[in-house]
Amino acid sequence: MSRIQNCFQKLNEKNEKALVAFITAGDPDLPASQRIFSIIEKNGADIIELGVPFSDPLADGPVIQAASQRALKSGTTLKKIIQLVVEIRQSSELPIVLMTSYNPVFAYGLKPFVDDALNAGVDGVIIPDLPPEEAGEFNSYASKQGLDMIHLLAPTSTQDRVRLIADESRGFIYYVSLTGTTGMKSEMSGNLKTKVQAIKNVAKLPVLVGFGISGPEQAKQAAALSDGVIVGSAIVRLIEQNGNPADREAKIGDFVARLKQAISTLE
Repeated sequence: MSRIQNCFQKLNEKNEKALVAFITAGDPDLPASQRIFSIIEKNGADIIELGVPFSDPLADGPVIQAASQRALKSGTTLKKIIQLVVEIRQSSELPIVLMTSYNPVFAYGLKPFVDDALNAGVDGVIIPDLPPEEAGEFNSYASKQGLDMIHLLAPTSTQDRVRLIADESRGFIYYVSLTGTTGMKSEMSGNLKTKVQAIKNVAKLPVLVGFGISGPEQAKQAAALSDGVIVGSAIVRLIEQNGNPADREAKIGDFVARLKQAISTLE
């Protein structure tokens, strides 16, 4: 059983929802990312996504775009992020998912990337610009080797698309709760319940809601309708706003703890 499967099994046994936290690896630098990872883990995250910075992102809003630029400026590369996972694995067994554009993977080499990521301790990968129709070779090799390929669904996804993603995804399904790019929004979509239920009627995998979750109250609303939430921009913004490491880690820790508390107290 993979770390991701084991995570959801344990959550189900406790009747809990998953908190997935996203940070851009290398923002502000890789050693800081390792410390931030530890803080997020200690404060209750169940899975952590490490974003791979890229100069021409597809779905990232301004907060994460800026984080990618800071990470690239600090010299972050995909190879260095994989090495970061090696170092994290010396003290952590928390599931790790890489979120990346396909270009860095293509430049790295499909099979070397999958092999190196798995050997380092990566559990899954999200590649927004590699849809199932174009992911045959990647999906086939990743699945055979044991790397979960996590696909996305959106409010505009048809039922045929939902069925395709349900068949092709491994680990969990990432439901994008709004159209557009990542970022913090003031309220959740009114049809979230209907959309998530339509996916759960077809898919056997957990369905997690991401994009636009800005704080504990929205996390609670989304978790009540799904198997968990993914929070990124709100955490990345705290990294951007707090240059002092001690302040940064304290505020991130407090925010993650409040998110976890919110989704653990569902009525």
